Amino acid sequence: MIRVGVIGYGYWGPNLVRNFQRCPGCTLVRVADLEPKRLAACSRDWPCVDVTPDALEVTRASDIDAVAIATPIRTHFELALDALRNGKHCLVEKPLACTALQCETLIEEARRRGLSLLVDHTFLYTEAVAWMKQFVSSDRLGDLYYLDFVRTNLGLFQHDASVVWDLAPHDLSVMLEVTGRKPIGVSATGARHAGSRVADIAYLSMDLGDGALAHVHVNWLSPVKVRRIMVAGSQRMLVWDDMEATEKLKIYDSGVSVEQADVDGQPRTLVDYRIGDMTSPALAPREALQTLVQHFLSCIRGEAKPRTGGEAGLEVVRILEAAQHSMEHGGKSIRL
Repeated sequence: MIRVGVIGYGYWGPNLVRNFQRCPGCTLVRVADLEPKRLAACSRDWPCVDVTPDALEVTRASDIDAVAIATPIRTHFELALDALRNGKHCLVEKPLACTALQCETLIEEARRRGLSLLVDHTFLYTEAVAWMKQFVSSDRLGDLYYLDFVRTNLGLFQHDASVVWDLAPHDLSVMLEVTGRKPIGVSATGARHAGSRVADIAYLSMDLGDGALAHVHVNWLSPVKVRRIMVAGSQRMLVWDDMEATEKLKIYDSGVSVEQADVDGQPRTLVDYRIGDMTSPALAPREALQTLVQHFLSCIRGEAKPRTGGEAGLEVVRILEAAQHSMEHGGKSIRL
């Protein structure tokens, strides 16, 4: 039995606790949170689990083998480093840390001690992302044109991190996974509204090379919740709308071809539109976090290699740092 502790019982922590509790092969020993009301809620929902306001009773406990961290971003590095130094395997909520240097430190510490370090890029454990990755790598999409990501809702405002650091890691991790490409340039613009000290709306543009572009729109001030990804190629286009009850992923056999021709002695641009069928693959309704938790435990047992290890978290943080730098300098393009 792998003995697990969870730090943080706010927004995401309860989901981690629920999945660890229902996952065979592990036992949830202790949950830590600074808020007494949250600890009371955890005790009410899971009376067999020990609770504590002291995170060190998780990171340094002799009766815990693995730690899941779901706390504010600014605390990720210190908590994860302390857990690793005390021999604990770590699963850290996105983003892995606040800087690339911090990520590299955690990666090296885990490597040196032979411990598993994973970042909670939950969407990479969905069947939809796996399906899109396979579709793109099989060349059925054709030449990659662009990716367009929209992730908006009304809140949840963070006090210590902008909307870019809060929401964009999801889309950046999907972009890296599906395309297998790292951006060579990033530019970003953002704005602060509603009295916020950090950007609550932002737009990121990335150059993926060979003419392919990626655009990410993240927003805490939207009247509607949107979770949509579009991937377009020369042969087909994909749309994943996670808010749809059914047919979340759709494949469009559509496209445009442009040809330069001489018509009656005059140069003309001829455009041919192809509108084909739309298909929607059947996707298993399994919870992605359950798959991630099971994978984390498999990595601890040595049965698998991390799909979203520290290196994956590092790549996302590098892009976030570049986007932050760009926003602070009027949208200046930052080379990676």
